[in-house]
This record gives sequence, C-alpha cells and structure tokens, in this order.
Amino acid sequence: QVQLVESGGGLVQAGGSLRLSCVASGSILRINRMGWYRQAPGNQRELVASISSGGRTNYADSVKGRFTISRDNAKNTVYLQMNSLKPEDTAVYYCNGDVIDRDVVRLEYWGQGTQVTVSS
Repeated sequence: QVQLVESGGGLVQAGGSLRLSCVASGSILRINRMGWYRQAPGNQRELVASISSGGRTNYADSVKGRFTISRDNAKNTVYLQMNSLKPEDTAVYYCNGDVIDRDVVRLEYWGQGTQVTVSS
C-alpha cells in the first residue's frame, strides 16, 4: 500500500507565499512523475505543475513564474513553492504520483488534499 500525504496549506494574503510538501510512503520501488493539481469550488481539477523523476518540470500557464515544483527522490517527497499568490489560486491542492510498488505494480496515487486560501 502506498500513501501520499500533503502538508503546508493555509490562509495567506495576496502577494504572500506558501510551500506545500507531499511525502509518499509505503511499499515503493520507484516514483516516476509527481505532480500538484488543484480544484476550486465548481471547477474541474486542473494540473498546476509536474516533475519527472529526472527533474523535468511542466507548469500551467497561470502559475508560470510564480510557482516552483521540486522533488527529493531520496525522501520520496515533492514540493510546491508558491509565491506572489493571488485570490484565484484559492483551491484544494492535491499531490499525485505515478508509483511502481515493490510488487512491480504501477498505479497512480492521490493525496487527500490541502486547502490553500488567498485573501484579497
């Protein structure tokens, strides 16, 4: 069994910063792509940023230049540094991982989500 647990969400004023973390634990052999998604009320879940096991990154246009995704493969952890936050960044942020477990089964896992609220 594999679990992804996010932390670091909260309430921040516009222009402020937050850093999200997501730790993967359990029977992990390898983690390929990891990513952050978000879902605001009434909206579909959308990709915010992703990072390959080799460090290649991809960002939604709405967060380019403000958010930075990174990972520590030794710790099975992915981070999302969010700067210059805007009210429209308010959402539940979910961690996602493409995981191969020790039975060599490849599955996609999701965290439980962490709320980010940006006040104007």
